[in-house]
Amino acid sequence: MKRSKVEKKLGKHGKQIGKNTVYYSLLLYYAAKSPAIPRSSKLIVLGALSYLVLPIDLIPDFIPVIGLADDATVIVAAVYKIISHIDDDVKNKAKARLKKLFGNDAFEEPIDQQLQ
Repeated sequence: MKRSKVEKKLGKHGKQIGKNTVYYSLLLYYAAKSPAIPRSSKLIVLGALSYLVLPIDLIPDFIPVIGLADDATVIVAAVYKIISHIDDDVKNKAKARLKKLFGNDAFEEPIDQQLQ
């Protein structure tokens, strides 16, 4: 069976998209634990991480591709909402954890440049 262009692109970039989502989730996790993050930003983080882990979603996770897209969108939106409060300590902790999860090939491109 011939793969569609979408399937080829997802296969090629899916792993990196997944790593980015995990990295952004880790940024939120470590930001929530940081005393430097304002309480209002922590509420945004708590909401986003809750949406990620709770079984109730707008789009169920078992639907291929689209099911996880809403989770990733919520995570990315939360990161961009609090980006000014994320310091190097939070980024370093998230990168270290990502490296433990994915090994040395965790960063195929400078991931922090995507946050600017």
